Amino acid sequence: MNTAELLVSCLENEGVEYIFGLPGEENLQLLQALKRSSIQFITTRHEQGAAFMADVYGRLTGKAGVCLSTLGPGATNLMTGVADANLDRAPLVAITGQVGTDRMHIESHQYLDLVAMFEPVTKWNKQILRPDNTPEIVRKAFRLAQNEPLGAVHIDLPENIAAMEASGAPLRVVQPPHPVASEENLQKAAIAISQANKPIILVGNGAIRNLASESITRFAQQMNIPVTNTFMGKGVLDYRDERSLWTVGLQQRDYIACALDASDLVIAIGYDLIEYSPTKWNPQGHLPIVHISVTPAEINGCYIPSVEIVGDISDALTEIGKRLQHSQPIILSRSKEDKLEARFSNLRAEMQENYEQYANDAGFPIKPQKLLYDLRQVLDPEDIVISDVGAHKMWIARHYHCARPNTCLISNGFASMGIAIPGGVAAKLVHPNRNVVAVTGDGGFMMNCQELETAHRISAAFVTIIFNDGGYGLIEWKQESQYQEASYIKFNNPDFVKLAESMNIKGYRIKSAEDFMPVLTEALAQTVPSIIDCPIDYRENLLFSEQAKALHCPLPQN
Repeated sequence: MNTAELLVSCLENEGVEYIFGLPGEENLQLLQALKRSSIQFITTRHEQGAAFMADVYGRLTGKAGVCLSTLGPGATNLMTGVADANLDRAPLVAITGQVGTDRMHIESHQYLDLVAMFEPVTKWNKQILRPDNTPEIVRKAFRLAQNEPLGAVHIDLPENIAAMEASGAPLRVVQPPHPVASEENLQKAAIAISQANKPIILVGNGAIRNLASESITRFAQQMNIPVTNTFMGKGVLDYRDERSLWTVGLQQRDYIACALDASDLVIAIGYDLIEYSPTKWNPQGHLPIVHISVTPAEINGCYIPSVEIVGDISDALTEIGKRLQHSQPIILSRSKEDKLEARFSNLRAEMQENYEQYANDAGFPIKPQKLLYDLRQVLDPEDIVISDVGAHKMWIARHYHCARPNTCLISNGFASMGIAIPGGVAAKLVHPNRNVVAVTGDGGFMMNCQELETAHRISAAFVTIIFNDGGYGLIEWKQESQYQEASYIKFNNPDFVKLAESMNIKGYRIKSAEDFMPVLTEALAQTVPSIIDCPIDYRENLLFSEQAKALHCPLPQN
């Protein structure tokens, strides 16, 4: 057995189903070993696409997605997706080929110090230099990738080491348990919550990663506390629940800002500062905070918790709930249904009215609010939307609501364009019986559209909706807001329908607002990937900015 074969055996031991990547001269030994393994190698069209697939696989499953490249340009192409997984807290293991150790001390063709390069974008990375150390390196890589905060790790395998004889066997897979919150802090949290008159729950992606949706829903309902979620926390509480105040995180003020302004305690559950800085919602640092997560709070002058609960989220909420049941009389009075209605009915009503007003909008090009409203009507609660990055991402965050966790995936840590189509491939592999829709701008689409060939080749049939405005819409929005003019953001697009047909997949072009729902329904029924080219009315961007400036809060402020 050589090192490459031992490495593959270790990957099988970790439960790896897929490896996404490209073949290369320096990973030939590894590819040969994979041919005799249970792992399916997905040949992609670009290393960035491979890394994004591993990224989204990890986010949907909680198990590390694995991507593979060769050395040099292959490895540098991989880095964007690796960095995205690391800052989005998705478990990922990247493996790169490398020149032999006999060539590293001299200037050598395609040689880069990949361990040094990957250091800033990973939790940990290591080069295999001794064949017999392979099981320890692989086990440590997966343990770190899958241990909070989840993230990316990197293994570098020189080609001469890959071919060397190796002994040893995979190590037993053990993940450390979550810490248990201290009794003292649980009691402090219960007291803080019982004494608050206007608490609000702020939920982040950590709650989804730690499968805490049911516990949060039960806690919010029992204590009758309103809930808002970050972009990456969508679906933790069903958006139809009267306690749901939908999504926070836009750079401009929105309805949820009113609720935060009026609160006297923020219960931050699985909240990650990298998604939405507390400087946006607690600029003076005056709001008391109860931090509940499996990791300690990050240091930030605007995020200094009054109480810090570090432990399993579900267990912590259960224990706090038990203590709150004995708190008299404040928490009992808040648990009456009429209390929430009195405090938040006006806010909920305005949010709902704003959302519903686009239901019958017939304007064309289609308003983003209308398209996303219709998308929600067509998709089932378990279906999955993958958002790319651009102006459409902001509209998805605000207008596409979720009833289940992990049914709308948004990159909001690293926030890299180009993730949607590779992400759609991974989502369809993980959930082949669900509808999957990748939503992208025309800019992001052209960055990784080649992976639609990968999707077709492996029979991953999903729908890609293109918000077509002929430019980088989010940057135009920012430029217009800041300078009242835009520059360097326009480009020309190919005929997306013909592009789809050239790949032997389905292509559709929307010609009226009434077209969208029937076309989407038809596209979802296809057995091959589909593209829907949808002209979008981004005049709504600046209109929303103006509305945000004039926002009147229907809640009393502190």
